[in-house]
Amino acid sequence: MNGTIQNRDAFLANIAGKLGRKPMASGVKRPDYKHKPQYEVLPQASKEELLEVLRQQSLNVHVDFFETDVKALPGKLNEVVELYGGGPVSLWDDQRFETFGLTPLIQEGWPKMGMDVHVWDPAIGEKNIKLCEKANVGITFSDITLAESGTVVLFSSKERGRSVSLLPKTYIAIVPKSTIVPRMTQAAIQIREKIKNGETVPSCINFITGPSNSADIEMNLIVGVHGPVKAAYLVVNDR
Repeated sequence: MNGTIQNRDAFLANIAGKLGRKPMASGVKRPDYKHKPQYEVLPQASKEELLEVLRQQSLNVHVDFFETDVKALPGKLNEVVELYGGGPVSLWDDQRFETFGLTPLIQEGWPKMGMDVHVWDPAIGEKNIKLCEKANVGITFSDITLAESGTVVLFSSKERGRSVSLLPKTYIAIVPKSTIVPRMTQAAIQIREKIKNGETVPSCINFITGPSNSADIEMNLIVGVHGPVKAAYLVVNDR
């Protein structure tokens, strides 16, 4: 659904007036800064080098790290889910689960094991949230993965509810190796290119770095405060 911008000109004119100038309706150019340190982090790193950076940073932010290839992914995902206590499991309604060969596990394998599986369904509205609250494990794919900070970037949609990554006790991100980039800079570039190309960009893009934690009280780090207690990245060599 596309939104409607209202009263934009009056709003911008008011801001310009407060700044003591007239509104600039044209001729505005993006600044070309002399120094661009954001591009100097891991500028020539290979995918293998970025993977190693991601591995080390994941450990720093309390994320369990696993690796596999596409063929072995179903077995490895099942192994990881069982490691954290099994179901109930909540996951996105995402075509990538089929593309990566996970549909038989989701639709047949887990139910035969007696595991409850919830696939996000826009038709049932807030019931999705209740099911995510009861889930032991939430699973999504990472759309962009930032090696420097150990962050997964998730594009929400009506089929990809935020609650899947925020409410279950454990969160598992399936990370295609092809999604790994150096840092936030490259993620912003990808999002900007989507907008320039006329693609619909989600109104909510989540940047998630490990399990929930807080050091607000006397600077003592507590993990698992307001979201998943544990988090895991399952990297898939899709190249």
